[in-house]
Amino acid sequence: MSARSERPGRARRIALPLGALVGVLAAGATAVVALKATSGPDCTGTLPLKVATTPAAEAVVRGAADDYQATQPVVDGRCVQVQVEARTAADVAHELPTARINPPVMWVPDSTMWAEEAQRQSASLGAEAPALEVGEPLAGSPLVIAGPAEKLRGLGWPSTSVAWASVLAPGVEAAVSDPTTSTEGLATLAVIRARLGNADGTPNQELIGSLMRIGRNAVTVRDSFNRVGQDEGSAPLFTASEQAVLAANRAAGGLRVAASYPAEGTMLLDYPVVRIKRASDQPGTGVAASGFEQALRSAKTRERFVDAGFRTPDGQAAAGLSAERDGVGGDAVNAMPKPSPAEVSELLGTWGAVSLDSRMLAVLDVSGSMTELMGNGQTRMAAASEAALTALGMLPDTSEIGLWAFSTNKRPPNDWVELVPLGPLGEVLGSAPRRTRLQQGAKGLAALVGGGTALNDTTLAAFRRMQSTYDPEKINSVVLITDGRNDDYASITTAQLLQALESESDPARPIPLIMVGLGQEADMEALQEISSATGGKAYQALEAADIRSVLLDAISQRRCRPNC
Repeated sequence: MSARSERPGRARRIALPLGALVGVLAAGATAVVALKATSGPDCTGTLPLKVATTPAAEAVVRGAADDYQATQPVVDGRCVQVQVEARTAADVAHELPTARINPPVMWVPDSTMWAEEAQRQSASLGAEAPALEVGEPLAGSPLVIAGPAEKLRGLGWPSTSVAWASVLAPGVEAAVSDPTTSTEGLATLAVIRARLGNADGTPNQELIGSLMRIGRNAVTVRDSFNRVGQDEGSAPLFTASEQAVLAANRAAGGLRVAASYPAEGTMLLDYPVVRIKRASDQPGTGVAASGFEQALRSAKTRERFVDAGFRTPDGQAAAGLSAERDGVGGDAVNAMPKPSPAEVSELLGTWGAVSLDSRMLAVLDVSGSMTELMGNGQTRMAAASEAALTALGMLPDTSEIGLWAFSTNKRPPNDWVELVPLGPLGEVLGSAPRRTRLQQGAKGLAALVGGGTALNDTTLAAFRRMQSTYDPEKINSVVLITDGRNDDYASITTAQLLQALESESDPARPIPLIMVGLGQEADMEALQEISSATGGKAYQALEAADIRSVLLDAISQRRCRPNC
C-alpha cells in the first residue's frame, strides 16, 4: 500500500502465517513489540512518519517507503503512514532547531556536516529543541571538480587528475555554490580551508582572498549544469557530487559533464540516517522510525542507491563505469577529514563575512611623505594603491565603494577631495562602470601627492558622510590609509575627534573606522584610539605586502564589527 494513497483512519486486518505466529509466541514479549511495528490486528487511525530527504536520494527513499508500507506496518493499533518530503539539507538544518509545524521525525541529508550543525544549534536552545541522533551513512558520493568534458580535457583529464589549484587559481574561471544553502558549496569550503587555512585551522589571508574571489561567482549547482548544456565553451569549472555528474550525463543521453578526482583529496557526501526526537512526538513514533530505518538499510535499498549512481558507504562505486562514457570512473578517492561542528560553524561565519555586500568609503593619504619608499622599492602611495586595487577586484558589483584622497588644503576649505562618489561597483558613471572609475582614481593618486596629513578633520568628515547616508542592508565602514599623524594645526585635536565620534556613534547604525598605518612613522596610538571609538580596528603595515593582508583581514571581519 502506498504512503501516498493510504486513507487515514482506515481499518485493516492482517493475517499472519502459522510459522510466523509460532515464532512470535516462542520469542516472548520482546518479539511482540517488534511484531506491532510490522504487522498486527485491526488498526484505526494513522501514525504519520514524516521523513525529509535530500532531493538526490528522493527516489531511493521513496522506494524504501513503498517497501515498508507494503508490510502494512501497525504500531499501537495505528497504521504507519510514511510521508517523504524532498528538502535540501541546508534548509532542514536551519529550520529544525525551531520548527514547530509538522516537522520531520527522520532525515536523510547528504552530509553529516549539516546534521551536526543542526545538533549544535539545537544544543543552545534548551529542552524545547529537538534531540538529533545521527546514524551511520546509507551511501556515499565524493565531491568532484566538474565541468565541460572538453574543458577538462584541456587540463589533462581523464589521464591526469585536475588539482584543486585549478579551481582556486586567480586566472581560472570557476564557480562554487553558496555554502550556506548547498552541501556541495559547504564541502568545497571545507576543502579550501584544509588546503589554505592556518595550521590551527583558522582562516588566513590567502584563504580569505580565495573565498572572496570565488564568492563573486557563487551559483547553484543546477545552474552550473545548465550552463554546460547551454554553452560548453563559456561554462566554468564547478564542484558537484560524483552522483550528480553521472545523473546529468544519463539525463543528457551522453557525455556532457566530466568529473575529476583531485589527488590531494576531497570531501565525501555521506547520507546518514538522522532520528529527530521531540517531547511532542506521538506514542509509537520511535518504533515506527526503527522499522522504516530497517527498510532504508535493506539490501534492496542499497541496490537502488548504487543503481542511482551513489557509492556504498565504504566507497565502492558501481562496476563498469567509464570516464569517457559516463563522465565518472568510480575511482578510489583520498577522503579528507570531515571538519568538526565548531569548524563548520566557523566556515559558515567566514563565508558570511566575505560574501556580504560592502558599503565602504576608502580614504587615502596623499601627503608628501607618501613618496617615501617601502621595503620592496615601491613608494607608500604606489603600494597602498596596488593593495586597494587588489581588494577592489575581489568585491562583487553590488558592493558600494567610494574614494577620497586627503592632505592639508586639498580642496579648500576641505582637506579632502572626492575622486569617485559612493555607489555600486557595477553602476555606470559617464561612460564606464564605477569599478573602472575607482581603478583610474587609484592609479592617479600619485599625481595628487603633496601637503601635510590632515587626519582628524578628514576622519570626522568621512565618518559623518557614511553615517548620514547609512544603508541598513549593507556593511557600512570607512577604511582610511595613512603613513603619518595629524599635522594640520588648524584642525580639531585628537581629543575633540574622539569626543565627537563617541557622542555621534549610533549602535543601531554602526560605522566602524578601519585605520591602516603605513610604516614606522604612523601614529598607531592615535589610530587605535580612533578606531576603538567606533568599534573598528587599527592595523600597522610595515611592508608593502602587509597592506593587502590587513585589507583582507578587515573585510573578513566586517560581519562582527563593531563587536569583534
